[in-house]
Amino acid sequence: MIKLLLADDQALVRGAMAALLDMEPDLKVVAEVGRGDEVVAAARASEPDVALLDVEMPGLDGVAAARALLAVQPTCRVLMVTTFGRAGYLRQAMAAGAGGFIVKDTPARQLADAVRRVHEGLRVVDPGLAAQSLAQGDSPLTERETGVLRAASDGGTVADIARELHLSEGTVRNHLSAAIGKTGARTRAEAVRLAGENGWLLT
Repeated sequence: MIKLLLADDQALVRGAMAALLDMEPDLKVVAEVGRGDEVVAAARASEPDVALLDVEMPGLDGVAAARALLAVQPTCRVLMVTTFGRAGYLRQAMAAGAGGFIVKDTPARQLADAVRRVHEGLRVVDPGLAAQSLAQGDSPLTERETGVLRAASDGGTVADIARELHLSEGTVRNHLSAAIGKTGARTRAEAVRLAGENGWLLT
């Protein structure tokens, strides 16, 4: 029996996934959480073989949750299951140690098969995303530019970002300008959106 942990902030999606997977004779959902920062505690309590993590969750995103989980339970396999089929997220997840990355509209039979394959130590990646990831390449942003864009995603002013990151307003403007240029955006908001869609702002 393969024991599963499900982490998704949408209760309806989580419940449907649990019901589908529990119908398989060799799969059993042993824990469900709705926040990324609840994953490690739930895994310690239930000792799952495979954790299915959403990418975007409150508390901690799925990539950071995967990293934290594998640090304390390295034998647990991680399968990212997400609405956000973006190549940047795929690269971040694999770098964090995930064994697979599939989108939520994957048919139930394929989802169960993906769980089994990840449990066996195989890599399972949505083929469309894999191709897109290769085409896109890595993030062009520096660590500081990434941090400034991440801070800018809250919609604060340059002064707000400068205070939060302990930088001068001029330095923040320079980093924002560089990030806008590298993402091919016209505005700060568009740069934040494009970087987010590419998975470049995940922690």
